[in-house]
Amino acid sequence: MTDAVKGPASYFPAIEKKYGRPVAEWKDLIRSSPLTRHMELVNWLKAEHGLGHVHANALVAHTLAE
Repeated sequence: MTDAVKGPASYFPAIEKKYGRPVAEWKDLIRSSPLTRHMELVNWLKAEHGLGHVHANALVAHTLAE
């Protein structure tokens, strides 16, 4: 029996499918941004890269938690 993925990572398959980039690329993009605050990064992903709020939030939360 496998445990279901929970939390922000549960959105990763949908993010990759919808936006055509692997999660690793999105995370690298977030890390390379001069922005550091959670909502700044979320708003930047939405405005500059066309991500929806939930997907941007999941990527930022997961990346900043590392």
